[in-house]
Amino acid sequence: MFVPERGRVLVSGRFEPDERERIRTAAAGVPVDFVDGLGDRTDLLGTATVIAGTLSGEQLALAPAVRWVHSWAAGVNNDLAAGLDAHPAVLTSSAGNGAVPLAEHAMMLMLMLNRDAPRWARAQSERRWERFQHGELNGLTCGIIGLGNCGLDLAAKARAFHMRVVGVRRRTDLPSPGVDAVHPPEDLHRMLAESDFVVVTAPDTPATEHLLGEAELRAMKDTAYVVVVSRGGIVADGALLRALTEGWIAGAGLDAHGREPLPPDSPFWDLPNVIVTPHNGATTAATRRRGVDVFVENLERHARGRPLVNVVDKSAGY
Repeated sequence: MFVPERGRVLVSGRFEPDERERIRTAAAGVPVDFVDGLGDRTDLLGTATVIAGTLSGEQLALAPAVRWVHSWAAGVNNDLAAGLDAHPAVLTSSAGNGAVPLAEHAMMLMLMLNRDAPRWARAQSERRWERFQHGELNGLTCGIIGLGNCGLDLAAKARAFHMRVVGVRRRTDLPSPGVDAVHPPEDLHRMLAESDFVVVTAPDTPATEHLLGEAELRAMKDTAYVVVVSRGGIVADGALLRALTEGWIAGAGLDAHGREPLPPDSPFWDLPNVIVTPHNGATTAATRRRGVDVFVENLERHARGRPLVNVVDKSAGY
């Protein structure tokens, strides 16, 4: 059981007065310092045993006393890359805080692609009354890559739309409510072949980098769509571009991209079978509040010497 040393707590970010009070109360008498950014007061890094925020490698070197780092993000790629992968400090994340809006965003993209919503938008901009026959999600198969917080929330939503739900996850022994069939990673191609929508909700880790390449995209139906809402780089951009322009698949809804911001000259902007959103699916006030809730709960656990939640498995990357 991890019991962090009790010392100063350094918290980065901007908070409402009631949120600051919640954090101070949860710290149970341990001094708390608030800064807008960790680079603003590097002098405080040296005495902090708990730090909330993403440290650079240089800032981590200035924090010899740190025993626990909390990331305000759900994905911890930047934290691990800064040196926390090999650092003895425990790393926790805000995983789960954006699961609900990300699942909603995935449903929106599926509906827009299935019904060709951009066609209505074009007609509206031209004041044209254009009715056409479109699809429905009812009876289609939603394949989810990554059955974590977001993936399982999406499964429930897809089932509510009368879809069949299948998924791939590393731990097939874990409960997966709302999922009709759970496949191990080695059965990925089987899942891809039966899915009408392939939704990427997995974290970006060494194991998921370019998980969907040419062979995987060719394994999909030519009527199927790819939807990416978690992290870019899981689908290989070059292979995806070919799949979209050569007709291996029907289209894509992309909120997360291999390169961000998506450059103005990226061909994905202009493809008629692609919907692009700016990695914005979980940018809600409730996502932020849930992130604060996770940290407050862990501060309370820290004060009582109880195990922390959302502890990152550094070897797995999430």
